[in-house]
Amino acid sequence: MGFMDRAIIHVDMDAFYASVEQRDNPSLRGKPVIVGGHPTRGVVLAASYEVRPFGVRSAMPMSRAVKMAPAAIVVSPRFEAYVEASEKVFSIFEAFTPLIEPLSLDEAFLDVSASQTLFGAPGDMAREIRRRIREETGLPASAGISAVKFVAKIASDLGKPDGQKEVPPSETLDFLWALPVWRLWGVGAKTEAQLKVLGLNTVGQVAKAGLPFLEEKLGSSGAHLHALSMGQDDRTVVVDRGAKSIGAEDTFEEDLHGAEMLEPYIHAQALRVGRRLRRTAMATRVVQLKLKTADFKLITRRKTLLAPTDDGQTIYGVARELLHANVGQAAYRLTGVSAQDLQDGGAQLPLFDQKVRRAKRLNAAMDAIQTRFGHTAVTTADLAGRSDRDGDELRRKAGGSVLDPGED
Repeated sequence: MGFMDRAIIHVDMDAFYASVEQRDNPSLRGKPVIVGGHPTRGVVLAASYEVRPFGVRSAMPMSRAVKMAPAAIVVSPRFEAYVEASEKVFSIFEAFTPLIEPLSLDEAFLDVSASQTLFGAPGDMAREIRRRIREETGLPASAGISAVKFVAKIASDLGKPDGQKEVPPSETLDFLWALPVWRLWGVGAKTEAQLKVLGLNTVGQVAKAGLPFLEEKLGSSGAHLHALSMGQDDRTVVVDRGAKSIGAEDTFEEDLHGAEMLEPYIHAQALRVGRRLRRTAMATRVVQLKLKTADFKLITRRKTLLAPTDDGQTIYGVARELLHANVGQAAYRLTGVSAQDLQDGGAQLPLFDQKVRRAKRLNAAMDAIQTRFGHTAVTTADLAGRSDRDGDELRRKAGGSVLDPGED
């Protein structure tokens, strides 16, 4: 099967954290909601669609967001509620295809090429997936459908909110060429400025500039951008099973500074990696931390463990250690945690290490309970988002104050 014969759906939950809060608290529905921390020290984790016209975006410093939208309602994050909703969403994906590539808690690529005989056309599948998500979780989702990954991702963005957009192979170039150049994968502010100096403002202009011109002006990235502008992206949907590594990362809409702001993302990423390891019966010997600065400098640091693990808390402890040892004064646009040097069969139970044995049994019990009853049924103390003192640590780690409204 050629890559133009594939059917890929990119599903992206709409304003995920904020939508969960509005679902669980009816008084917030239709209101401008910011999920974030303390008004002067925290960071925006999610912004509802009602607050976005004011210019508020995720990863923006809270001090700036509350000035832009002084009437917005600020709620503290409840990670366990978001994880529970995410698990339900991914269980719906699994009903349609085993070929799922998670990008974060709230988005994934699905290769449904082989699912069409069972479930019909890709657009119909996307519509049914979104209907089930709405019915079973009470949350809105958008979808993009295409033969190539990056086009599907752009299409889902243009389908928002609570909609979908399909780009058939025959319409791919017409769709792409009308878009601004920043829509191309890998084009940030610096590359966009370079392209505009060359008179290239649209994807179509990049395509028509030709490969030799782009390589001469942009070097090796010229070939990459030209291929994308021609709708060429042969990357497959990468599932966890059989992967050389399992990772989770987030790119921030606005740059973040310092370990305090980055820790909540590192923690959530480590827990996601742990769950994915256990889901695929794999364990890791190496934990890797990935940081990308505002000027696109990539920093990767890794540490080899004494024994393989599939425990998210253990992974977080190592990733946090690497973070504090390497984070500087720079602004950061991305963090990621990954498990390297994977082995099949999950983490082994050391004969005499009762602490590790208890942790593994606890994870197995929690996974089983959470799969059946949801993540609010049982959770670890450090992520218990209750309104009492146990919730204070969660809010602090997310950039919030213990004085933030307890009911959130």
